[in-house]
Amino acid sequence: MKIEATSPEDYLSKIPSDRFTPMSGLRHAILSNLPDGFNEEMSYGMLGYVVPHSLYPAGYHCNTKLPLPFINLASQKNFIALYHMGIYSKPELLDWFVSEWKLRDLGKLDMGKSCVRFKKMDKIPFDLIGELVSKMTVQEWIDVYESAYKK
Repeated sequence: MKIEATSPEDYLSKIPSDRFTPMSGLRHAILSNLPDGFNEEMSYGMLGYVVPHSLYPAGYHCNTKLPLPFINLASQKNFIALYHMGIYSKPELLDWFVSEWKLRDLGKLDMGKSCVRFKKMDKIPFDLIGELVSKMTVQEWIDVYESAYKK
């Protein structure tokens, strides 16, 4: 579901009303725990948390005019999606997240390579998402990105 928005606030004002509270909660969990240096902006039609060009002038290898993406948050047709490039690129972070999910007895984890899908809005573990977000600094993400993607 593509939402045309010019800012994170504009995006949130355009999502279905039943998604506003969980999306706002996820945004709050991210912003409250995001290490210094990442910026919130619209990215790929979603809420994005990126490494700005001022910290990483090379930008994203697929399009160097774009800042280096780290996390995206979107209201999709049938779920809310959290895309976290750290769990895609760093196996030990993925292992930690999966383990914590199980320890918290949150039910089945619905996940792709970098995407965590939330279909039950009342079961979103905001505290766990906050912890996940806090686990990688800007420099750590740049190092992981360069070691995996940059030639």
